[in-house]
Amino acid sequence: MAVKKAGLGKGLDSLIADKNDKRVDKEDREIVEKVIEKVIEKPVEMKLKITEIEPNREQPRKEFNEDSLEELADSIKEFGILQPLLVQKENDYYKIIAGERRWRAAKLAGLKEIPVIIKDYTPQEMMEISLIENIQREGLNPIEEAEAYYRLIEEFHLKQDQLAERISKSRTVITNAMRLLKLDDRVQKMIISDMISAGHGRTLVTIEDKDKQYDLAMKVFDEKLSVRETEKIVKKMLNPEKKTKTEQLWTESEELAYNNMEEKIKEILGSKVIINKKDRNKGKIEIEYYSNEELERLIELFEGMR
Repeated sequence: MAVKKAGLGKGLDSLIADKNDKRVDKEDREIVEKVIEKVIEKPVEMKLKITEIEPNREQPRKEFNEDSLEELADSIKEFGILQPLLVQKENDYYKIIAGERRWRAAKLAGLKEIPVIIKDYTPQEMMEISLIENIQREGLNPIEEAEAYYRLIEEFHLKQDQLAERISKSRTVITNAMRLLKLDDRVQKMIISDMISAGHGRTLVTIEDKDKQYDLAMKVFDEKLSVRETEKIVKKMLNPEKKTKTEQLWTESEELAYNNMEEKIKEILGSKVIINKKDRNKGKIEIEYYSNEELERLIELFEGMR
């Protein structure tokens, strides 16, 4: 059969479900707009036993939300799989190129057979397709996305500009994403677990000491610090202000005492407290709250103290 060459920026209309079909899950409507260089003119859809299909161990996405899979499984039970999986023959089984989430949900739904389109790609093309599909669906966490960029660049000798053009992302987006891989492994796991954001991670990466990096990440998580607040802390760590001998004595002798005071007030109020010193005798106390209910609780607590 004839094979047409196209740029990676061309769509795969034949593989995309009907965008007007309202039954289709939103993720399944927003799939791969820019995918591959080789497109068979009339891809043939067929059915395979679900046991003949296996996931691609090299695909970027490693984490799958169980609740989301259950929801998709329920939809599949009612409507079936509206978009075939993209697979490639691999020895005695078929490897998933795009559609592992649907495959997992189909297994949960108890399907014995699922619709597929069989194609033949190079390792680089398979990696690109998996990456693009997951990015289009926002299915990758920031670390998975960064690792996928890194693999495409290192294993297939692509330059960042070339990769940016292939996946329709700016070079800056790719550079910033890959910076997360310089984080301490513990901090990367916190991003994967959604304990802190990628924005926090890009701020923390400027701290070279891995233990300090992790300690600050835990502080961000425990105290629910914003990216802006984290940036201020990192800036102070990297550019400490020069202090007079008196200020140094003040810091060394009394900083611990003020930290203890903050903790005591925090225990009493049940909210984050910051003591801002102006001089030895003046300052202000900041009390944070994260909802109207918490504010009302604090007001009731203060009224009870009168």
